[in-house]
Amino acid sequence: MAALAISAGGCGYHFAGSDTSALPSNATTIYVAQFDNHTRINGINEQLLLDIKQEISDHKRLVLVDNPAAADLTLSGDVTQDNMLPTTFNSVAEPTQYTETLAVDAVLRDNHSNKVLWQTSRMTDTAQYSTVAQAVIPTSPAFLQGTLRGTDIRNMTDLQVAQTQQYRSQEQMLRRVARSVYSSMVQGF
Repeated sequence: MAALAISAGGCGYHFAGSDTSALPSNATTIYVAQFDNHTRINGINEQLLLDIKQEISDHKRLVLVDNPAAADLTLSGDVTQDNMLPTTFNSVAEPTQYTETLAVDAVLRDNHSNKVLWQTSRMTDTAQYSTVAQAVIPTSPAFLQGTLRGTDIRNMTDLQVAQTQQYRSQEQMLRRVARSVYSSMVQGF
């Protein structure tokens, strides 16, 4: 059991209840800069910024500030990729499902020493969404988190279904990326 604790401690995994923060103990404030957007999806970086700020706020370890000069730490980065590729097709070769992949680079810097405390390159998340009503599974956990009902989907055009499902899928993916950025930043891996 002791060998397990030693090997687990060295790989970035920690036991629940232990102090897992890789942040400086005197760091109490953070400024989150607007991430640059290197994709063709307008506003994706703005939504990611809101999601990252919400994640930081939810954990209450750091206080968000609007001025980098007033912050102990600065988190900045880039949305480097957002690819949507059709992955499932119907009998006439029309896409019925897409897979979207988002990639983010991020850097956490100590504003007092100007030292990089943490960084990640190509943190990714992938999501799938259906583009036709017949391909939507209204009993899936992902669908049930939304506000639409199965009967709503059946009454929508394929274009409406595709846009609705893409938006929901992207929204969930951005939240997961924000959660991963926060978790990795705080734990130092």
